[in-house]
Amino acid sequence: MKAIWYDRQGKAPEVLQYGDLPTPEPAADEVLVQIHASAVNPSDIKKRGGWGGLGMGFDRVIPHQDGAGIITTVGANVAADRLGERVWLYESQLRRAWGTAAEYIAIDQALAIPLPVSVSFEAGACLGVPALTAHQAIFGGQNVGKDQVVLVTGGAGAVGNYAIQWAKWSGAMVITTVSRPEQAEVAQLAGADYIVNYKQEDVVSRVQEITGRDRGVDRIVDVNFAANVAVNNELLRNSGSIAFYAAEPQDLPGIPIRSWIDRNITLQAILVYTMSPTAKAAAIQDLATVLKAGIFRHNIDRRFPLSDVAAAHEFQESGQAIGKIIVSVTP
Repeated sequence: MKAIWYDRQGKAPEVLQYGDLPTPEPAADEVLVQIHASAVNPSDIKKRGGWGGLGMGFDRVIPHQDGAGIITTVGANVAADRLGERVWLYESQLRRAWGTAAEYIAIDQALAIPLPVSVSFEAGACLGVPALTAHQAIFGGQNVGKDQVVLVTGGAGAVGNYAIQWAKWSGAMVITTVSRPEQAEVAQLAGADYIVNYKQEDVVSRVQEITGRDRGVDRIVDVNFAANVAVNNELLRNSGSIAFYAAEPQDLPGIPIRSWIDRNITLQAILVYTMSPTAKAAAIQDLATVLKAGIFRHNIDRRFPLSDVAAAHEFQESGQAIGKIIVSVTP
């Protein structure tokens, strides 16, 4: 099979290789999936580059956690009726050497989730990391729903975009921040009620204008915890909460502990790979509902062929992507 791999960490063009590797065979409880689309996530980039001291883990790595395709072979203990099933995959390279940047992957059948025929393989590849993270950010702490206000920072990003949609699905009012007009268009399509360009507007003043100065927001879904601590402190109402999913290893912002204690503020850190099985199951169940109903948008910025994954990684690192970067594997 054709695949992308690396035997050492470093810059994408220097370490990523494209060529032929043996097609894997599914073990017991596994399925063999022919990959149609693979997605690039920031964590894939970080692992390849050795971010924060991350090691290889294996002598050879096929990158990418998320993808989608068709089950072509089943291992022992797997029902034969799964043959030919369209699936989306998550955590494909978690504690394993081979991810979805290949024509085939053998994977635990529990990580191969049925994909409705109405949902494209590219859209299925978008789900995994961002959709599960966003679900936890909205539903993993205090209940979010009708009559509540959610602020999503970075609403055009992969997680932020799904967070807007999950919050709207729950019935909440959603405010989001962006830095460019094209990001605002993406956030609007996701269903955001109000969009604040933080490069042009004072976020605190604008959100207070929207909510009422004495009201504030109930929950903040934050893409940059360190940079937004002061603003978030100004905007949170009593008993509000922050769910954050991104921070640098060196981040140690001046957290207003006394203020947060006085107002019963809840802080929730999220890493999708260590979310509880219960949280992941809840997210997957809700995804089945919204996918079947066709009410979620899957924002794709750019597509790359499997042979050009290095360019896909560089584009992810550039910070210019507005949405997911998809690797087209099998036509």
